[in-house]
Amino acid sequence: MADQAATVEEYFASLPEDRRMALEAVRKTILKNLPKGYEEGMQYGMIGYYVPHSVYPPGYHCDPKQPLPFLCLASRKNYMTISFMGVYGDAEGEKWFREEWAKTGKRLDMGKACIRFKALDDLPLELVGKAIKRIPVRTLVERYEQALTSRKQRAKR
Repeated sequence: MADQAATVEEYFASLPEDRRMALEAVRKTILKNLPKGYEEGMQYGMIGYYVPHSVYPPGYHCDPKQPLPFLCLASRKNYMTISFMGVYGDAEGEKWFREEWAKTGKRLDMGKACIRFKALDDLPLELVGKAIKRIPVRTLVERYEQALTSRKQRAKR
């Protein structure tokens, strides 16, 4: 099963051909546009793109053994998904993303960070690439640390 794969290659090998082809195309777009410093690997049962501990030693606050997530790519029962933490928590970036998506004429099925799609044609790959390029590692880490600081300040009240 894909969610138990130890490597990206195992993940793809476990998928039906139509899903594998779609996610491989999305992966190609991600890798083409991924800013320097992020790494690819398995994270939370999905293909993950993250800030490695060598760059950001504290890791992810929910599980410090995990590197800081940027985005994940996965096949689910009824859809495929890009979990894009680079858009989540950035109101201005999310607004830009939603406005740009609307210009494509494609329907956006998005939760807080999860972009769901059933077929590759549902996804504007060029926009996905632009959104990824907009967030270098330094920017993600700064936003993340600001969010943690705000969270701690709210907890003190």
